[in-house]
Amino acid sequence: MVIGTTLFIVAVLIIAVWIVIEIKRFRHKIFALFLIGLILFMYFSFTFATDGKDIDFKTVPGLIKAAKLYFSWLGYTFENLKTITVNVIGMDWKANETIGR
Repeated sequence: MVIGTTLFIVAVLIIAVWIVIEIKRFRHKIFALFLIGLILFMYFSFTFATDGKDIDFKTVPGLIKAAKLYFSWLGYTFENLKTITVNVIGMDWKANETIGR
């Protein structure tokens, strides 16, 4: 009886350690996916913001101009998201009662 209880406790401890290790590995995978998504977002948004502009990426003033343009575009994007969110919150979301009649 004592050996069975001891084996059960050891098995539970082994499973607990295994679960903790898997959770840590899962958190690292989530963080890696977040970083990959952030890098892709920055690349595509930078490409979109600087597309069609006459920017020389080989000079320091050109890089500064590109950075200013990108961060300005990013600021306006967040400003537009804020405006859209405020408009959505202010909408009348009640059901239309005349449809059911």
